[in-house]
Amino acid sequence: MIKLYNTLTNQKEEFHSQEKGKIKMYNCGPTVYDYAHIGNMNAFLVADILRRYLEYKGYEVRQIMNITDVGHLTADDINQADTGEDKMLKAALREKKTPAEIAEYYTQVFFYDIDKLNIKRAAYYPRATAHIGQMIKIIEKLIQNGLAYEANGNVFFDVEKFEGYGKLSKKKIDELKVGARLEEHPDKKNQWDFALWLRAPQKHLLKWESPWSVGYPGWHIECSAMSMEYLGETLDIHTGGEDHIFPHHENELAQSEGATGKPLAVCWLHNRFLLVDGQKMSKSKGNYYILKDIADRGYDLMAFRLLVLSSHYRSNLNFTWRAMSQAESNLEKIENFAENLKRFQAEPFKDIDDRCADINSYIERFEKTMDDDLNTPKALSVLYEMISKTNATIAEGKMDSAEAKKISQAWEKMNKVFGLKIKSKRDGIPLDIKELGRKRLAERIKQNFKEADLIREEIEKAGYLVEDLKDNNYSIKKK
Repeated sequence: MIKLYNTLTNQKEEFHSQEKGKIKMYNCGPTVYDYAHIGNMNAFLVADILRRYLEYKGYEVRQIMNITDVGHLTADDINQADTGEDKMLKAALREKKTPAEIAEYYTQVFFYDIDKLNIKRAAYYPRATAHIGQMIKIIEKLIQNGLAYEANGNVFFDVEKFEGYGKLSKKKIDELKVGARLEEHPDKKNQWDFALWLRAPQKHLLKWESPWSVGYPGWHIECSAMSMEYLGETLDIHTGGEDHIFPHHENELAQSEGATGKPLAVCWLHNRFLLVDGQKMSKSKGNYYILKDIADRGYDLMAFRLLVLSSHYRSNLNFTWRAMSQAESNLEKIENFAENLKRFQAEPFKDIDDRCADINSYIERFEKTMDDDLNTPKALSVLYEMISKTNATIAEGKMDSAEAKKISQAWEKMNKVFGLKIKSKRDGIPLDIKELGRKRLAERIKQNFKEADLIREEIEKAGYLVEDLKDNNYSIKKK
């Protein structure tokens, strides 16, 4: 039985879907105004690993992930996320494009990135701008239920009218009054109320007709509309990063349950922040990375996936370039293991006793760790133990085709969950040479060309050549 940590109850619970064998899962997707950073990708990978394991256990998973292309404002930690500029409009002005062009470009970049990480595509990716009608209906229902009010063309959710507000984030209204970053708004009854619909300025590019004004939706109402449209009024699992717990998911829960009178989700699953060198990622700190930054340093993006797997989703993943190098080394170990198994499966059968531990025990331990709140680090340790014992058996000359086939089947079963794309052959470049190549690139990026030339000489003395390519890429090959 799978146990998952439910943010709503603050404890691990046995997971039971509402309909036997079927799961309705909603994941908060990207706001498509810029490249998704590696912290975003961490959250998307956690959702992918969860889905893969649920499918491994025999569930049919209907996964929906939204695309936010309107309504997400820049000051999303102030005033219940209804203050500041629309992120789509800001990007449109920055890049001198229309909001639609911005949304289309960064949506396609998002799909390119998740494909590179071998993230399974969701059943559907609804866009906020295509669901304005559904949002308006929910808002009308909330007004009818006495949980929302209109003022000067703006509509706000009345937090004090919803019993149990704060049950997801464990924040109380009294605490909001004192501690939250709130700005005065003349149309709100209480400053901790949040926007469902906002009247648009005359020159605003993204606006629609509504019963209250020509305007645009608040960020939170979008997810309620899209999850209900494709998954019904109660989800089995809702995921997202811990930064979404408040205000986004708290408000999404309140407005959804306020409209339907039913629980929004059976289980709320949130991953912790990805840190960079122990600090929160920030452009101002110079530690802000997208997937392209990883690829530009010569790393296989499967190594980033493996790095995410090596940390439990409820622990902060600390991203460092040293950790990436270790993940790359571990990936090569896995690839060599898979390559050896293929080679031995092609050899004649030897009538010898099994020398490895019972293969079924590896699968049982793998499942036990994954059943325990998706403990991927422990699941990987089971794989690494299997690799170590397999390598020892090979070194002793006691591996035969039947044994290799059994081990390969166990590995392939585990990898349905790990989701690692394994190359059949590596490029043959030693890891220490690759690391020198990355160090040289880092020096070139910092314009420390003298240091970069010294590293080039070191690489050449070892018998390899470095060729610089465009966009900070490079290749290493034997002389």
